[in-house]
Amino acid sequence: MSEISKLLAYTHDSLKDEPSIFDFMEESPPESFAQKEDYAVITKELWTSGQRQASSIHEVSYRACFKPQLPNYFIQLFSKPGDTVYDPFSGRGTTAIEAALCSRNVVANDVNPLSIFLTKPRLQIPTLQEVEVRLGAIKFDRDIGADIDLSMFYHQDTLNELLCLKNYLAERSASGKADYIDDWIRMVATNRLTGHSKNFFSVYTLPPNQACSQKKQIEFNLKRNQVPEYKDVKAIILNKSTSLKKDITDETRKSLFEVGKKAIFLNEDAANTKQIQDESISLVVTSPPFLDVIDYASDNWLRAWFNGIDMEKVQKKITVTNSVEKWESFMRSVFTELFRIVKKDGYVAFEVGEVRGGSVKLEENIVPIGKQAGFEIIAVLVNEQKFSKTSNIWGVTNNKKGTNTNRIVLFIK
Repeated sequence: MSEISKLLAYTHDSLKDEPSIFDFMEESPPESFAQKEDYAVITKELWTSGQRQASSIHEVSYRACFKPQLPNYFIQLFSKPGDTVYDPFSGRGTTAIEAALCSRNVVANDVNPLSIFLTKPRLQIPTLQEVEVRLGAIKFDRDIGADIDLSMFYHQDTLNELLCLKNYLAERSASGKADYIDDWIRMVATNRLTGHSKNFFSVYTLPPNQACSQKKQIEFNLKRNQVPEYKDVKAIILNKSTSLKKDITDETRKSLFEVGKKAIFLNEDAANTKQIQDESISLVVTSPPFLDVIDYASDNWLRAWFNGIDMEKVQKKITVTNSVEKWESFMRSVFTELFRIVKKDGYVAFEVGEVRGGSVKLEENIVPIGKQAGFEIIAVLVNEQKFSKTSNIWGVTNNKKGTNTNRIVLFIK
């Protein structure tokens, strides 16, 4: 079966071995199939949340992340257990986690060190008992001062507990004593810093993938006539740990641990990953920074504070530009590196979205860049989908504004 036939015939229930009707597309091309120059454009609902329920371990908030069903689609189609799957722009680690769940080896890279804090612990998951015992051993001092004013977000007792936890994690890391249990606690706490339910440390605020500024939160509090109430930091960490682990069996936990032992986590420029060997990657599934869409420094300033990350330095390394020419220049260097590390007959699934109200379709920029690097274009896939309530909050309306569709360019080496 050809790659295009696989793309059109595949469902998450099974990968059909029988020839598809799309093998005969020259005679009767379906409405979802179009030919553009030397590649196919496939537009259909390729995956939905209903096709395969994502694991609870993915439930870590991060701005501009794709759904686990996207990498799973390509992992199942174009790799096999034991292959190595790579994401050069790892973000919250969706590709890495999904690859590990599918018994693939993992390489993940992101210029933002926060990505490692959010991803690595979910491949080495402690038991709830281990988390509870460790939290119980951490002493919370009720008389400690913060280096910045966070009173608009947290009750003073909650803030004191967070500061003690922050200092504990910093000391464990500095002394080389931090282990997978500490890493897990850090990851969960980072994910619970701010949000819009009682299960976050903060007063009601924006969704957890975007931190409000201090000034805006003060205005928000006045508008809602709210003040921060006490939140039990240890209890919230345990509750979230339970939620994240609800789909993780003992067998899955052991399997993830084995993948985690061999996993490679990098904090490098995606165009310069010398730690990755030549022709060692079977499949790349990724989504790069888009044009002038996300302000990572502003979105993650509280998470950066908690983890001791200088986000201003990180932001300077992240390629976020409103210039198509500058974006293309960076993508050319990335694809040169990808061609070095991808195996012969390996694949790259490059999700580029749709920006500026649909006037810029970045796949049209990526196709020639990938070909120039040496890859062969297979198809452009456009996954049609209905938008969620959260998408509408951010002003994303279908074919009108924002990143409207999953648009993936699929290459082979």
